Amino acid sequence: MAFVQPDGSTDADTGVGTLACVDGELMPTERARIPVTDEGLLRGDGVFEVARLYRGRPFALDRHLERMARSAANLRLPFDRTAFEQDVRSVLQAARPGDALLRVLATRGGRRVALLEPLPSLPDSLALARVTYAPTLVLDGIKSLSYAANMLAGRLARERGFDEALLVSPHGEVLECPTASFFWVRDGELLTPPLEHHVLESITRNLIMGVTDTRELPTSLEDLTSAEEAFIASSVREVLPVHRIEELELPAPGPVTSATAVAVREQIDATLEGAGL
Repeated sequence: MAFVQPDGSTDADTGVGTLACVDGELMPTERARIPVTDEGLLRGDGVFEVARLYRGRPFALDRHLERMARSAANLRLPFDRTAFEQDVRSVLQAARPGDALLRVLATRGGRRVALLEPLPSLPDSLALARVTYAPTLVLDGIKSLSYAANMLAGRLARERGFDEALLVSPHGEVLECPTASFFWVRDGELLTPPLEHHVLESITRNLIMGVTDTRELPTSLEDLTSAEEAFIASSVREVLPVHRIEELELPAPGPVTSATAVAVREQIDATLEGAGL
């Protein structure tokens, strides 16, 4: 089924899901290839970012590429930011993507990939299941291609009838979701686990910290029994309410969640107003 854009066009019209750029060469996605010997494929050795496009304009692309450069440096992976910026320009100019996702990745084999993806269908709210997760300390702060553990966590949650996983350390410390930051409300105050507890420094997390009075707080599962609201946040989802955490039922959205969602979208719109690539 074709993805329908807000203006009525489809992915077939815009190139979303059909166009990729590999090492600077534009091509149909079905023709995009990397060698089977690339250790990005064989070992998940590489880095990536996913930015959201609004009417064809990427939000916070500079911040995504800055984080990608840091991830690459920490992974001791060569990274040519200028080349990636040109790849992104090429694919956006050729595709007219509208509202979509932009994925960029760099592999150990030296491959640069930029491709467009349709926005996923999202529910109105989520039910989260606890999944025990021990962060790999050496990968702290690195958004690597090694995402098998994150994807498995989500599958484990769905096997139990939930929508997504809430990653919790073996000591019971709440971390984040597999591909999103976690926020919760107690006594009207917006809270989130601190970065030093092996939480990824998310672009959207930083945005929320800038437009709200969010406080970082080490959080246990027991603490969440006093939660009044909760939501997850990411570039793909923006702010998505949580209506259940294990057996705890929550209003979705609650007033703090709704206010945060509005503040985030207003900041995105203000940033994109008149902005180019």
